[in-house]
Amino acid sequence: MATIDIKDANGKKVGSAEIADAVFGIEPHAHAVHQVVRSQLAARRAGTHSTKGRSDVRGGGRKPWRQKGTGRARQGTIRAPQWRGGGVVFGPEPRSYGFKVQNKVVKLAMRSALSAKQADGVLVCVDTLDFDAPSTKKASEVLKNLGLDGRVTVVVGNEDRNALLSFRNIPKVCVITSSEANTYDLVNNNAVLITQPALNRLEEVLA
Repeated sequence: MATIDIKDANGKKVGSAEIADAVFGIEPHAHAVHQVVRSQLAARRAGTHSTKGRSDVRGGGRKPWRQKGTGRARQGTIRAPQWRGGGVVFGPEPRSYGFKVQNKVVKLAMRSALSAKQADGVLVCVDTLDFDAPSTKKASEVLKNLGLDGRVTVVVGNEDRNALLSFRNIPKVCVITSSEANTYDLVNNNAVLITQPALNRLEEVLA
């Protein structure tokens, strides 16, 4: 099994822990990651776009002129698509863009994302982020001590509410709990900061 360094909030190494190769040491499966990220982003689309067809537009209930004898083209309603103010042909309708991905593919994508971060050396593990009270200033100092800048995903335990509130106001920082961990948030960053309890939880779920 591979090992990962455990640091404290000051950036000092306080130990190491073994991590499962089945979760943090696999060959990243790029297609699985691509498929899951596409699924997540598609599910976020509102899909509320809408247009009115000729039957939805107000008016046009009377035939504008008689069928024959006028010399003009025959018309049945002034709300037909060729008329100004008429209905739209084949316009967009409200729909869902989401599509389902198999659960085993979702887990494979998360294992691939974690393995890639570990291989690149940008998976940073801290023993704890035990804040007495929410403090954005203290959270910023933690990132500075660990040498993390740019886009950072912070994964904390489900019970670390003060840490969650502390990191969420920092620009370019995405903070999630271990139960909310997903492929998109694990790959859309320059580094991943994770607490040891959250690391153990992810390893338990994905192994």
